[in-house]
Amino acid sequence: MNEENISLTHQGITETLEKNYMPYAMSVIISRAIPEIDGFKPSHRKLLYTMYKMGLLNGGRTKSANVVGQTMRLNPHGDAAIYETMVRLTEGNMALLHPLVDSKGNFGRQYSRDMAYAASRYTEVKLMPVCGEIFGDIDKNTVDFIDNYDGTMKEPQLLPTAFPNILVNPNQGIAVGMASNIASFNLREVCNATIAYMKDKNCDISEFIKGPDFSTGGYLIKDDEALAKIYETGRGSIKIRAKYVYDKKNNVIEITNIPYTTTVEAIIEKIVELIKTGKMRDLNDVRDETDKTGLKLTFELKRGVDPEKLMARLFKMTPLEDSFGCNFNVLINGEPQVLGVRALLGHWVNFRMDCIRRRVLFDIEKKSARLELLQGLEKILLDIDKAIHIVRNTPDDSMVVPNLMEGFGINKTQAEFVAEIKLRNLNKDYIVKRIAEIENLIAEIDDLKKTAESDARIKKIISKQLGEIAEKYGKDRLTEVVESDGESENIEAVQIEDYNVRVFMTRDNYFKKITLVSLRAAAEQKLKEGDVMLCEAEATNKMDMLFFSDKQNVYKMRLYDIQDTKASALGDYIPNIIEMEPDEKIVYATPAYNYGGFMLFAFKSGKVAKIDMKSYETKTNRKRLTGAYGKGDLVSILYVPEDREVALLSNIDKCVVFNTKDILTKTSRSSQGVQVMTMRRKSLLKKMDFPEKCLKSVEGYQARAIPSSGYYLKDEDSATVQLSLFEKG
Repeated sequence: MNEENISLTHQGITETLEKNYMPYAMSVIISRAIPEIDGFKPSHRKLLYTMYKMGLLNGGRTKSANVVGQTMRLNPHGDAAIYETMVRLTEGNMALLHPLVDSKGNFGRQYSRDMAYAASRYTEVKLMPVCGEIFGDIDKNTVDFIDNYDGTMKEPQLLPTAFPNILVNPNQGIAVGMASNIASFNLREVCNATIAYMKDKNCDISEFIKGPDFSTGGYLIKDDEALAKIYETGRGSIKIRAKYVYDKKNNVIEITNIPYTTTVEAIIEKIVELIKTGKMRDLNDVRDETDKTGLKLTFELKRGVDPEKLMARLFKMTPLEDSFGCNFNVLINGEPQVLGVRALLGHWVNFRMDCIRRRVLFDIEKKSARLELLQGLEKILLDIDKAIHIVRNTPDDSMVVPNLMEGFGINKTQAEFVAEIKLRNLNKDYIVKRIAEIENLIAEIDDLKKTAESDARIKKIISKQLGEIAEKYGKDRLTEVVESDGESENIEAVQIEDYNVRVFMTRDNYFKKITLVSLRAAAEQKLKEGDVMLCEAEATNKMDMLFFSDKQNVYKMRLYDIQDTKASALGDYIPNIIEMEPDEKIVYATPAYNYGGFMLFAFKSGKVAKIDMKSYETKTNRKRLTGAYGKGDLVSILYVPEDREVALLSNIDKCVVFNTKDILTKTSRSSQGVQVMTMRRKSLLKKMDFPEKCLKSVEGYQARAIPSSGYYLKDEDSATVQLSLFEKG
């Protein structure tokens, strides 16, 4: 090479970086990595819009490869990137709370790093029904359309989502110099919060949104301070914990849900590392038994290992408990902003109001155009003979429209519409219907104009849509919010001894836990003056104790957290141990008995609810469950280990004995129950109890069918009942 022909140009490195790198950085931020207020990145939006235009909202599935190929007309990044985007949106991948793509075939799993998805030629897809709420009225000028990358097609700049998708489905992205990590929230909770926000911008978001909700389930460790920060600033960290069950028979722990932020492979690798380094000696085997039915990690325990202590250590030392760092970075009018939940709701409401207003204006324009045609027709129909005469006496076809315009004083559009009317439509019925349509159109246009000018009307429309969406697509939370137990760090140091005890609860909320040895030594119970025994039961020191209050709450405690006492002592005053509301009282207490059997709740109306004890079970030391039973005037509560006869007594000395097998067991704690005893002549249910405690014999009181009006108490039973009943103070 001839060195004399080489010419060098000197250029400053700073200038070169600024010239070449800044446009790239802006492109990544604005056109790739950060979602916009509709909850989508450009790659998501291009893919979903392509599927919408392919008719995959209502049609059958098509090969994923077909969708990928069509999407390349809008997205130039290649088939691999497009298909990977699709995978995350599918129902099969389980990455979203509300999947947007209905899928058939292997799409991998969010919770697995190594489970590869099948190639696009093997899988099939279509849009999920919820996408109807995302594309609704997109053809009515609700959003702006822009040219695609080569100017051959138009694509929407945003999608007119009818619900705050930005908060419902999770979104992660890494741009240049910034990132975004948006948690998902429960659809029903978000819709309710949005409705409340439109009524009052200063409403308490936490009343409606209990915290993030993830598709992989698990437990969200409640942290009011962190959640408040996320709701207001969009930044903060929350803890997510795996769910597990202990199989006592096989001495194994089965993990059924893991934190959204980790994978089964990461968990197993960490446990194997702990075993190799000698930090974990309590496991015989760790197996991944995930199959088509769902995720399952199985830990085989060595003999004598306490499963709760072991899980506390695993939560502390492995990703079975992990953190989700929130960074709600969203593009607002092309500008990246970190916004809290409240601010995001505000921007979404403004965006949605604009969509509704544009749709209304579109309808006004279309109806106005139709009205204009009909008003021209009305002038013609007033003198049909004249119109026919003009048409018949016009020698040139091209002059029909001008002659009609001149003859009736109408414009060209109206004249062309009239000229196209068929001869058979020139009858009285047709004329009457068209004139009536004019009146309806005028009224509709007037109403639409009022809507377009009224923010209150538009917000009412949005609220109605949100309510319908919450009802139609809302699901129960997958990630259960639990109180922080504070035990996971020090539980391994607590040596818990298990032994038999007897527990007592008084009407004035004093509680005793007495060992059987101590009870045999002094069986007579000391009570506060005027106090009476509410309930008593056999239990063991490691059992959970459930305290039901008159505020529909149930408080849970481990019995080993309550000190043993003696019969000669008053016992522990429960309000001093449990953080209860100031005017709240405990009305019933029972050991959980491994959460077998069921609870009965009787109400003054004569209804009885039968709730499965499993409904009160949690795998963390959660101290309070709200909504412990249905709303109503509660009369009595009973724990029943298995179906048996129970007596109901009214205030007019009527009694009915029924078998609990005649009532369906409910898992929903809010169940209002079924009518067991019919209340007449303003009578009320007064008591529910086991027959042996209030009747000498059940004969003559047994219900042939429920509901039953009951039977009057016999003289020999009346005195027994009066002795067994006591009013709550």
